[in-house]
Amino acid sequence: MGVLDHMSGIFDCSRGSSRHRKYRQLQTVEVKVRLDCEGCERKVKRSLEGMKGVSQVLVDRKSNKVTVVGYVEPARVLARVAHRTGKKAELWPYVPYDTVAHPYTAGVYDKKAPAGYVRSNQDPQVSQFARASSFEVRYTTAFSDENPTACAVM
Repeated sequence: MGVLDHMSGIFDCSRGSSRHRKYRQLQTVEVKVRLDCEGCERKVKRSLEGMKGVSQVLVDRKSNKVTVVGYVEPARVLARVAHRTGKKAELWPYVPYDTVAHPYTAGVYDKKAPAGYVRSNQDPQVSQFARASSFEVRYTTAFSDENPTACAVM
């Protein structure tokens, strides 16, 4: 950085600093909101469509999921839904069960989850419990009926 750059930064007459401005990124925010009827669905959709930066709102009443696409922050979307509709809202806590190592452990399985989804869990104890070591896998597959080169003693 030269002297001229430094001096131009000091004597800049423009309003606000354009170099230090943070731009929002296009995001997809998924929110879980309890939707009972078409009226609830319309109410949530209208409250989010009026928000600055929102480009698309998708509502899935069957799974109680609202997807917002736009230049928005997740915390502001949650606050907007809670304030405008009076409904409890939380970020979408579920992931497809195919992406989880063992989807039916105690901390992950959720009866209220939509079909094909389980609760997202970052607990290291649950993930350690769910995964078998290579030692265990080697010996369980050695005596498996599905393994064509399995031990014939059984």
